[in-house]
Amino acid sequence: MKKIFHLYIIGATLLVIAGCNTKELQDLNNNPQAQPTINLNFLFTNAQLSAASGGIEDHARQFNWKTNVGLCSYAIQHLAYLAGPGIGPGDKYTEDFEASFVPFEYMYSGTLKNVNEILYQVDSGFAKGEDYNNLKQASRVLKAFTFHRLTDYYGSIPYFDALKNKEGVFFPSYDKQKDIYMDLLKELDEATAAFTAAAPDGFAEGDLFYNGDIDKWKRWGYSLMLRLAMRISNVDAATANTYVAKAVAGGVFTGNDDNVYVPMAIGPIRENNQNGLSRSFIPGDGGQTTIMSKTLIDFLKGANPSSTTDDDPRLMILCGGIGTWNSENAWNPINTNPVNQKGMPNGKDETMLRAIEGIPANADFNPNLIYSKINPKLLDRDEPYQIMNYGEVELLLAEAAERSIGGLSPADAKAHYEKGVKAAMQMLVKYDPSFAITDGQVSTYLTTYPYGVTKPALEMIGDQLWVCQFLNWWEAWSNYRRTGFPALIPINYPGNVTGGVIPTRLNYPTGEISGNPNYAAGATKPNTWTTKVWWAGGPE
Repeated sequence: MKKIFHLYIIGATLLVIAGCNTKELQDLNNNPQAQPTINLNFLFTNAQLSAASGGIEDHARQFNWKTNVGLCSYAIQHLAYLAGPGIGPGDKYTEDFEASFVPFEYMYSGTLKNVNEILYQVDSGFAKGEDYNNLKQASRVLKAFTFHRLTDYYGSIPYFDALKNKEGVFFPSYDKQKDIYMDLLKELDEATAAFTAAAPDGFAEGDLFYNGDIDKWKRWGYSLMLRLAMRISNVDAATANTYVAKAVAGGVFTGNDDNVYVPMAIGPIRENNQNGLSRSFIPGDGGQTTIMSKTLIDFLKGANPSSTTDDDPRLMILCGGIGTWNSENAWNPINTNPVNQKGMPNGKDETMLRAIEGIPANADFNPNLIYSKINPKLLDRDEPYQIMNYGEVELLLAEAAERSIGGLSPADAKAHYEKGVKAAMQMLVKYDPSFAITDGQVSTYLTTYPYGVTKPALEMIGDQLWVCQFLNWWEAWSNYRRTGFPALIPINYPGNVTGGVIPTRLNYPTGEISGNPNYAAGATKPNTWTTKVWWAGGPE
């Protein structure tokens, strides 16, 4: 019946066409509701929004829940997972296919698809009627950011041939991470230099990050260049030197006003506009448990856990206390005394925790009444979604100076370190006015833990980068894989799939393995969680 129906439509159409003149045929082929050209600024807005979600509609929560939370937050021991809603493969190094697959599957078909279409329209000349130069350069920066995250997760990925279906490339070849990084740095170098002074009105209206502020776009481009250059500094010192110097000369972030956030909103569409990371945790939505790791709580409580005088002032900002969060608006803290905050050890099951806490098998065991939780004020549905911050930039400059990279001097490392710690502490006020940390509090903390004295300088920088990336756990995981800081104790839970090694990369999706004939020749292998990517000492 369906075939007959289609034939009927075709036959009727042919009869109509036979009676039409040329003008009528031309009118028939024009859609009266179509726009004469695509407004690429709208497409760019969608690309920016998808940086917080992976870009697949209805999956902003899934994108963060599976990998950012489920793998990364536990692997780098900011959070700890026992059981309950959601997943926690990063806590005990247990396999979860979605945690590995989601970034690969979402980012190509989301952010990258959108920015690639913008670049295609501009470069091909199809986009007319507006100056799209700044839109083009901003799209190149966003594309470089997205590809850098993808290759950091997997190693070799389709890059140069990716997203070329218009050119008939349906099975892109894989490229080595080293080659990808060289091109990403080139792209950032060219794009930041090519921005023009003023943004057209359309770009300003469509730009979610900076509202068309070109100076801030340039600073993000150079800050991203700094991050990428430092990421390869252990395996390609010459290139790192070159691009750290370029980034500093070009001008990196100068304050928390430069931080990159994706603005979120309650509506109109929950799946697209609300913060997917927050939704991962909110009871009745994702409902992922919010218990904090012993590793992080112990760090924030300082050298003397029985006193608050040496605490990190972020302790009762990142942590909301010990209590229950049973519904979205019903956070019930039962202990907010900083001295009493307690993180849960990673890699433990209930039997192990009962033994640690001295709770008999026949007694009630409720981890919510024992361990500290994330502060719910960080997890509102309309919280901004952070992409990159000034604190990270200053801490990377401190590391570069300490290691004499890019012409920076060890004599300047301390100043960059202290600026980085201050920025990381004071940026949290964006989430809630009560999170304000004064200059005096920062100064007390820096005096209590003087640079290069409490621990070796590079370890202190690595520790602070780790805390600085709370909520941005993808990046905390990458920094840890590169630096080895903080000095985490790996988990060797029975039956884990890594042999007690903290995961070092994500596995490719099974559909890509079976569906792309170029996988066998070009992918990073073996395809396991313990194979290192190039910048961490693995294959190019």
